[in-house]
Amino acid sequence: MGNALLVIILIGFMIMAVVSLIRGIVAFLQSTKADLDTPGTGATPMQLKQNKMMFNRIMFQGLAIVVVALLLLFNR
Repeated sequence: MGNALLVIILIGFMIMAVVSLIRGIVAFLQSTKADLDTPGTGATPMQLKQNKMMFNRIMFQGLAIVVVALLLLFNR
């Protein structure tokens, strides 16, 4: 039962990582050339969204690795 729960959690983290990746790519594609050429001191809202989505992807991938490590530990 414990392994099944960990596998379900793992699948959830993997799905969230893929969703974050797709949202980050969409935000990247929505950045226009005008956004990139505009002089400014800060990031545009699309760049901030892209950064947030990519950070979320890394976080979910890390959590998935922790779950895999727990699965390996419990199945020794």
